[in-house]
Amino acid sequence: MNRLPIFLAVACAMSAQSVTWREALKQPDAWYGSAEAVRIANNLLLYQRDIGGWDKNIDMARALTPAERGELEKEKHEPAAHSTIDNQSTYPQMQYLARVYTAAHEARFAAAFRSGFEYLMWAQYANGGWPQFYPLRHGYWDHITYNDDAMIGVMEMLRGIVRRAPEYAFLTHAERARAKQSIDRGIKCILKTQVTQGGKLTVWCAQHDEKTLAPARARAYEHPSLSGSESVGIVEFLMGIDKPPGEVIRAVQGAVTWFRGAKLTGIRVVAKPAPGTPKGTDKVVVADATAPPLWARFYELGTNRPIFSGRDSVIRYSMAEIEYERRNGYRWYVESPARLLDTEYPAWAAKWIRR
Repeated sequence: MNRLPIFLAVACAMSAQSVTWREALKQPDAWYGSAEAVRIANNLLLYQRDIGGWDKNIDMARALTPAERGELEKEKHEPAAHSTIDNQSTYPQMQYLARVYTAAHEARFAAAFRSGFEYLMWAQYANGGWPQFYPLRHGYWDHITYNDDAMIGVMEMLRGIVRRAPEYAFLTHAERARAKQSIDRGIKCILKTQVTQGGKLTVWCAQHDEKTLAPARARAYEHPSLSGSESVGIVEFLMGIDKPPGEVIRAVQGAVTWFRGAKLTGIRVVAKPAPGTPKGTDKVVVADATAPPLWARFYELGTNRPIFSGRDSVIRYSMAEIEYERRNGYRWYVESPARLLDTEYPAWAAKWIRR
């Protein structure tokens, strides 16, 4: 009796299973050569704009009707069609296409990846930063965007290209060299945008002005501030630099020192029952001596006080003081710096900091 090789059997078995776009980059290697993986890759070609990028907040793995395909074909050619790196867009589509091309060897997927690569090269500012949207929309979207790890996500993918990750083996030496140059410019931007207070390096704002590099406002409730969230990804990226120069070491140490000082203890965020509200619960901060440390999403420039704001754009110093919708529709406290301080930084320091 004829038997398929195990990896082909796995791919065939999985090809019949649908996945969401959120799950598409979490599959085993064999799956990327399956019919289902290729179907999703073909979807990505439809969603890709002519300029090379993709829009956000779309389940691009969903099966499309003929009418929807026709609409996407029209939209991709529109000059004003949005392309963005926000909310994990463009670079994940590129990662996916690279994996499917590596498994299926269909040239159109490599071509679409390269179109995305060119898009990222065009979108990068001369100072090394990336805007949230490109072509530019002339608003806060033009700011250098660390928010939701947008710029760091792009740079991590480019780092994979430079370091010859298997899915990028089809790229040329010249393309890897361009990726390296782009990363180098991005690192310079990161170092220049790190906020200094009282002569000491701290962390970063979620977005910085593309011209002055100063911390900048985005949406009404996102003020110029120090980010207890996005700054974690930036530090982790810097710690991934091999043989880091002194300026990188100083940047990491300055940020880690700031995180230690910004730690909030003895509180916990809980969802208490709130009958009659849209979610039936309401987020509140309660005292709890046993709670793990937290960090605020935003800290006020100059004072390092946690700040909160609703759609009225008024800065307040308690989450309880903002409206229900923003209080429950945004993450005002994070835990991720704990991993950085407890595990990642000590390992990095042991390797790179001379005693």
